[in-house]
Amino acid sequence: MQCSMAILEKLYHQSKTVIVLDGAIERVLKTDIRIDVLLGDFDRIKPSHKKFQISPEVEIVKTPDQNKTDLQKAIEFLISLNFEKVDIIWATGFRTDHTFNNIITLGKYFKKINCTMYDDYSSIFAIPKTFEKMYKKGDIISLFPLGKVSGITTSGLLYNMKNENLQLPVRTGSSNEVSENGIIKISYKTGILILMECKD
Repeated sequence: MQCSMAILEKLYHQSKTVIVLDGAIERVLKTDIRIDVLLGDFDRIKPSHKKFQISPEVEIVKTPDQNKTDLQKAIEFLISLNFEKVDIIWATGFRTDHTFNNIITLGKYFKKINCTMYDDYSSIFAIPKTFEKMYKKGDIISLFPLGKVSGITTSGLLYNMKNENLQLPVRTGSSNEVSENGIIKISYKTGILILMECKD
């Protein structure tokens, strides 16, 4: 999925550090985005190639481990620097395998760093076992378990759950809605639960 310039600029101006993964460098260089770190295994590009014209002030971090994705490496890099939050764009759409793996990655690291993935139609993040947030009536909320999530209880949604389970591929909580303006509450006992704030 695309990420509009409005979302991109908002996140950009809030960001202390901008990390670009190697596969996105050509796309980023067409914008006015400041690059602080270029990270990846560089199996498809060479940062020194003249066509990239990368500023010497950009930190180049080579991460050759082929058992991890570039997104996983970038998140671990931020964790090593004690960052508490990361906003991720251009991680959904195009190849479905990449999108699926990137969403799973949110669950892998959410206890160590607050990761949110953005595109024009959704904000995606893993939630702690007790979650509360203000929403407007009609906002679309989807809950997806990574594996099995047990003991889910919700309030403030059109279709609430009471000590119920979600499990792939048996049952998910797709396309629920906020019933009234106010705080929705979600709790669960075990597992990893992904929340998607969606719009059509």
